[in-house]
Amino acid sequence: MRKAAREGFAEDLLRYLNDSPTAYHAVENGTALLKESGFQELKETESWSLCKGGKYFVVKNRSALIAFIVGEGDPAKEGFRIIGAHTDSPALKIKPGDCSVTPEGYVRVNVEIYGGAILSTWFDRPLAVAGRVVMKENEALQERLVRIDKPVFILPNLCIHLNRDANEKSSYNKQTEIVPLLSMKDEDVEKGDYLLNLLEEEAGIRKANIVDYELFLYEYQKGIFTGRKQEFISASRIDDLSMVYAGLTALTEVGEGGQATRVFAAFDNEEVGSTSAQGAHSGLLLHLLNRICKNLGLTDDGYFQAVANSTSVSADLAHAVHPNYSDKHDSENRPVLGGGPVIKYSAAQRYATTAYSAAYFMEACKRAGVPFQKFVNRNDIPGGSTIGPALSGLTTIPTVDMGAPILAMHSIREFGAVADFVDTEKAFRTYYETLNGIS
Repeated sequence: MRKAAREGFAEDLLRYLNDSPTAYHAVENGTALLKESGFQELKETESWSLCKGGKYFVVKNRSALIAFIVGEGDPAKEGFRIIGAHTDSPALKIKPGDCSVTPEGYVRVNVEIYGGAILSTWFDRPLAVAGRVVMKENEALQERLVRIDKPVFILPNLCIHLNRDANEKSSYNKQTEIVPLLSMKDEDVEKGDYLLNLLEEEAGIRKANIVDYELFLYEYQKGIFTGRKQEFISASRIDDLSMVYAGLTALTEVGEGGQATRVFAAFDNEEVGSTSAQGAHSGLLLHLLNRICKNLGLTDDGYFQAVANSTSVSADLAHAVHPNYSDKHDSENRPVLGGGPVIKYSAAQRYATTAYSAAYFMEACKRAGVPFQKFVNRNDIPGGSTIGPALSGLTTIPTVDMGAPILAMHSIREFGAVADFVDTEKAFRTYYETLNGIS
């Protein structure tokens, strides 16, 4: 899955983006990387027996993943070094029920908009479908990941002749205009079976066994390198799978003998608020940190000491200055593509960064030989948020919000500089290897 040479990181990142159309596939590919690097899977439902230096991971809902390397030092004194990211991206999620047939004979699929997608970018692009299906076989429920990597759906635009103000109008009716097309009516297909037939024919799942599904449409066209020197990357789901892959890579390549327990957490559902069993606003990370400490013999008091001696990084992407909309940025804080990872600040606590947490991440960048930038929203343009406030609020661990800078965030195709993702992974490795706060 991953080349040995460091110069292969960008190609491996692009492959990970292309191979991970949903959060489920991102976790599946992430666990394959961890197993390849000697990590052992733990089940929440089973007893654990951890050892110092041991490498482990836990999967939740098949869409969230927490991996860790137990530190060699006293866990109460050394604490945790945590990097968090998220596995989900804005998408079109297929609603329950099958496709509908219009009076004119068009077969369309009913979708729900997941997250804050730039809807205009979803038009006129061939769309594939992926997700998970729950089946009943031999009286038992089973889950299966599916990926129909074929251009089976499309969302056609209305022609300019029937929509003269299309270039001035930028809004869409999410219920009536965001309804992708599958095919024309087929007399051989029973009513309500278009989607089920597709799963049976393309994924090999008997439609009679299907109980339910969570399926998403995604762009069929794969991500590419672009630019005069191929210095840019254009792909779907850069937000936030690029940070997931950088974090996983950093954790699997850190040196042996670290004193602190190093943790990488990839949560689901950030794009819709993080409040789920597998989201950052759950007790998932907190319970796992507590369980690690108890398994290593710490008392409640030792656990609280470990938390107090910990630091955290919330890794989400940042807004680079757009060359055509440069006035949308603060006059003094203007990150650019190729300028290195960006530290994000917000007085309203939409980002969790403090002077202290920014300082330990800046130190990691300096030791890694990586440039860094800073971002603050304009006062008259409210920004988004991240998992950072949830991480710091639930755990009380200092957290810095950062990310590689990109353009076209939440477009079906986002755009960034290869160097920024390479530099971010370097900074992550240095954070894991050498830093636990400021001495």
